[in-house]
Amino acid sequence: MTDADDLRARTRALLADRPPATTSRADFLAARFDAGLAWVHYPEGLGGLGAARSLQSAVDAELAAAGAPDNDPRRIGIGLGMAAPTILAYGTEEQKRRFLRPLWLGEEVWCQLFSEPGAGSDLAALSTRAVLGDDGVWTVTGQKVWTSSAHLARWAILIARTDPAQPKHRGITYFLCDMTDPGVEVRPLRQITGEAEFNEVFLTDVRIPDAHRLGEVGEGWQVARTTLMNERVSIGGSTGGRESGMIAPLARTWRERPELRTHALHQRLVTLWVDAEVARLTGERLRQQLAVGQPGPEGSGLKLSFARLNQQISGLEVELLGDEGLLYDDWTMRRPELVDFTGRGPGYRYLRSKGNSIEGGTSEVLLNIVAERVLGLPTEPRTDKDVAWKDLAR
Repeated sequence: MTDADDLRARTRALLADRPPATTSRADFLAARFDAGLAWVHYPEGLGGLGAARSLQSAVDAELAAAGAPDNDPRRIGIGLGMAAPTILAYGTEEQKRRFLRPLWLGEEVWCQLFSEPGAGSDLAALSTRAVLGDDGVWTVTGQKVWTSSAHLARWAILIARTDPAQPKHRGITYFLCDMTDPGVEVRPLRQITGEAEFNEVFLTDVRIPDAHRLGEVGEGWQVARTTLMNERVSIGGSTGGRESGMIAPLARTWRERPELRTHALHQRLVTLWVDAEVARLTGERLRQQLAVGQPGPEGSGLKLSFARLNQQISGLEVELLGDEGLLYDDWTMRRPELVDFTGRGPGYRYLRSKGNSIEGGTSEVLLNIVAERVLGLPTEPRTDKDVAWKDLAR
């Protein structure tokens, strides 16, 4: 059975065979994947060894100490955190072997075509249609919105309505969409920060072979829930060391600018610092739970906390700095690959944090999930639960 010592030995053998100092980044990452050291809990042949997920830290520590390159996880976060676990759970063997290796290596960036302008927070009310032709190819038409990395992505995870006669949750199917196919149009959405990290995506008669369907026809909502639970853990559970994330620049400003301090601001800072530390430790515990199974609804609670904290921390930072906090560094329209909360000014952090309670599931929807699926409270009345989607008022 694979244990930490065995993984350390395998990692040292990889480092001896492919010294990071003399091996190209691409070759090293490919060798790491093929050695089963990419994500050790995945099956053999798919970048893993079927080991416990908690043992990944033993590999990562050895690689970090040797100065080995990583796969730029922030750039390919949607693929790693959402697409990969869903493909692993529901994909065919052919799909797993086709998509997981280039995904992990960062050769193919992924995006998520879920949200729609007409569905709002009710994702299951989506109207993008997919119709299966006699040739075994689906034709997809519709519009998606708030799509991170669509301007960089080669592939997308997509949900579309395949049976409008079924209730909204039961007539959806999940697909893997090639973003380079004819009929896929990506347009930037300029945000309050001036950037356009999000996009709207128009799908006009896009042809998707049935071989790129993930899961059974009509069971797309079940597949999508796996994606969504992983997404919320990915957003809310990304923890670094103490004073990481948004609390770091606020604490640094407090230490470096004693002339800005007041007793009232100090009390608020300490409260938020404690909240941030509780969130960090909760995220670490959630990742440990994730190591022994699939993510559950607890990730929704952590994502809620992440959004609330970021908005409160950035608000306090702007208040602490006074007139300086109102300055904004750059309104230039840009298409960034990554969201950089800590590398920009306080004005950017304040404006960008407003989206935290929308992206990855709105706070209102997540509150319902926590209430019903974590606390066991009665569900809200849903009069449209058993009504065919085509008969719903829109």
